[in-house]
Amino acid sequence: MVAPGRRSKIGLALAGGGPVGGIYEVGAMAALAEALEGVDFTAFDIYVGVSSGAFISAAVANGMGPAALARMLVENDADAVFDPGMLLRPAVGEYVRRALSVPALFWSSLRQYLSDPWHLRLVEAFQGLSHAIPTGVFNNAGIDELLSKLFSTGGRSNDFRELKHRLFLVATDLDTGESVAFGSAGHDQVPISVAVQASAALPGLFPPVRIGERYFVDGALIKTLHASVALHEGAELVICINPLVPFDARLAAKHPSPEHSTPVPAHLVDGGLPVVLSQTFRAIIHSRLRTGMDRYRLEFEGADVVLFEPTRDDAEMFFTNVFSYRDRSRLCEHAYQRTRSELYRRRHELQPIFARHAIHLNLGVLKDHSRSLLSHKRRPDLATSASALDSSLTDLEAWLAAQQG
Repeated sequence: MVAPGRRSKIGLALAGGGPVGGIYEVGAMAALAEALEGVDFTAFDIYVGVSSGAFISAAVANGMGPAALARMLVENDADAVFDPGMLLRPAVGEYVRRALSVPALFWSSLRQYLSDPWHLRLVEAFQGLSHAIPTGVFNNAGIDELLSKLFSTGGRSNDFRELKHRLFLVATDLDTGESVAFGSAGHDQVPISVAVQASAALPGLFPPVRIGERYFVDGALIKTLHASVALHEGAELVICINPLVPFDARLAAKHPSPEHSTPVPAHLVDGGLPVVLSQTFRAIIHSRLRTGMDRYRLEFEGADVVLFEPTRDDAEMFFTNVFSYRDRSRLCEHAYQRTRSELYRRRHELQPIFARHAIHLNLGVLKDHSRSLLSHKRRPDLATSASALDSSLTDLEAWLAAQQG
């Protein structure tokens, strides 16, 4: 329990997950901001972001609330609009640079082979040509361009040192495998927009981002969430959102979602390579996340770490096409409604945790099923209503049992 007159030090940690993950995090944050009384998501003490979570946390640390971000991301109701298509620009500069290296690499490999053709295999001699393969397919420099513009207006800042609250954006040093938290001492002179670009540079998809004499890639390579950054800074409560969990097709088949327009395949292999890779990536990062959460409980006994994430049967989250405007809007609303449902379902667990930090969980807001994030005409999904009804029936049964006792 927080001492009277003293406010807990609160942190927000957002994991990665590409454009889909970022949109999910915004919807989830909107539900949390609406239901948690005593907190202001734009006034947390510490913000930690990784990959797409770096994009969102940087915006929130700059005073952009969850509702405003939702409008910016999916309703085009802002001066600067995030368009996932900007992440699909070919990395032309990388292609050209690597292509120009081919002649020198070819002649070097040929000379090596001709120097000892009887003992050196042709494939072995020409292995050096692999250096001409581009390090990324797409160019994510658009992130830097968008955020540098966005953070230069409206009282916002692209400088870590000018923010009212601490912001840490985690990337991985490609040459050492070391995690670097931009915004920390010695790493706070880098523009926030560049740090976000580096944190989101997924290897193979985007080229590494050069900062000074070092090259950086996605911060999720080492850890999924990096909530420990906030805990080491003294956070007493850290609210975490992880948008990526492994999908359970068998469980989803038992609880089909009426909202989802794309049928769920009986086996994920039927979805092709993208689906297989997505499931593999999710399984790896989620396993690390669970290990990290257990470690936080042991290492930081006096702190509370609360995690919100989709359920494993959430087909809406797994199969969303983020490049479709309709799907982006639907996903943000879906995350909002599912998080509201999760808050109500976990209310008995969460209420005492939040109470220790002078935060009140508003059950009245959660029981209001007419609420919608993006459109007042849209009704909440069936799964949310069913979950709320089930919880209410459980409460009623407990009350009746107590009366009979």
